[in-house]
Amino acid sequence: MSEVKLFYHKDNAIRMSRSIEFLKTTPIKNFLWIDLNNVDEEIENELEDYLKIYIQEEEEMVEIEMSSRYMETADSLVVNSNFLLSNFEREPVSFILKNNILITVRGEDLTSFHETIKKISANPKTYPTGYHVFVAILETRVEIDADMVEDMTQEITTLSNSISIQEADEELLMEIKNLQEKTMMLRENIIDKQRAVSSMLKSELMPKELHGRITILIKDINSLLEHIRFSFDRLDYLQDTFLGFVNIEQNKIIKMFTVISVIFMPPTLIASIYGMNFGDMPELSWEFGYAFSIGLMIFAVAVILIYFKKKKWL
Repeated sequence: MSEVKLFYHKDNAIRMSRSIEFLKTTPIKNFLWIDLNNVDEEIENELEDYLKIYIQEEEEMVEIEMSSRYMETADSLVVNSNFLLSNFEREPVSFILKNNILITVRGEDLTSFHETIKKISANPKTYPTGYHVFVAILETRVEIDADMVEDMTQEITTLSNSISIQEADEELLMEIKNLQEKTMMLRENIIDKQRAVSSMLKSELMPKELHGRITILIKDINSLLEHIRFSFDRLDYLQDTFLGFVNIEQNKIIKMFTVISVIFMPPTLIASIYGMNFGDMPELSWEFGYAFSIGLMIFAVAVILIYFKKKKWL
């Protein structure tokens, strides 16, 4: 759904308008945040002309290299980032900061934006500029990432508790693979935020009173990366355990065939000997020759089984 939200200061409160015309009739210094959600190109062009900024297309935001997602000029900041949705799809978001106004460009409804709107409505005095809103969005996003990491950890724990020799099949290996891919996406998503936040801390445009919050944000991001690294290690361990179970099952099968082969080797040898058609064989005309050969085969099998039992090979 196409939506424009204009947040501005009035009477010691933060109010919202959805009209572009309202932007043109209100002093620009009153505005705090302009949020563009899946808007038409015509509206973007109108805002570009009025605010003297450049709004990137979604294709441009996606194709930007990670090392170039943070750009700073004499009077503005541009940060491009990917926000993960609940289904682990990436949603590119562009942040533009100029004249203390934050302009956000996105194509999907994002929980982090809804939560930030609640925060600034509840305590408007702590959000005097767009920089404060920007930091609040990143803080909310990191909180959501922390929840996703926690959910991922629970999934890994559940999988770890359920894994066994009986469950070691192709479906289990696919579950491990899917969790590894999700963990990698989480890691990329958080590293993307780490680069942006680290660059913000060095920026001269960033208000000094935000440096403390940004420092705490970096620490939170680093702790999430540690948790993700631990999840990677657990998944590697589960994969090794799975392969170990597969090897055990294969060894059991090979062992069974080996034992069967060894057990039937002596009876096969005895049957081969008595299957010869030489005329002077001693037992050829013996009345009990057949029963004797069968008994000899059974005796040979019994001896091998007893030997294997003593050696604990069975």
